[in-house]
Amino acid sequence: MTRTSLFNSPLLLGFDQLERALDRMNKATGDGYPPYNVERLNEGHLRITLAVAGFADENLSVQIENNQLIIRGKQTDDDESRVFLHRGIAARQFQRTFMLADGIEVTGARLDNGLLHVDLSRPIEEPDVRTIRIEKAATTGQRKLVED
Repeated sequence: MTRTSLFNSPLLLGFDQLERALDRMNKATGDGYPPYNVERLNEGHLRITLAVAGFADENLSVQIENNQLIIRGKQTDDDESRVFLHRGIAARQFQRTFMLADGIEVTGARLDNGLLHVDLSRPIEEPDVRTIRIEKAATTGQRKLVED
């Protein structure tokens, strides 16, 4: 069975990396834990907020790997002297991955009342306009570069 891609068009050149990123996102687990919000603070600034109640800052890690923001949490249950009559709060670990567009930078992370806030920014870029020189054909039929 052949896989059809939206990026097979001759008008979409160099989008192979974007296609691979979309494939990675489709394969990501849809666990839903921990819940999160993504909000726009202002032009060029975003914030991802994860509900991580019960996690201390030493139990959390925020890393960037290959344009992916990876947030991991791991709780340890070291206190074996505690006897639970009912245990409804599980000590569970998680990994949440977000694909970052080129140019997105993580500017900081802070833990506040069980919420992990990760701030992102995208510098506003000036449009890149360039003029491409057209070569003149040589009289002998060979290509010749025109130099300034």
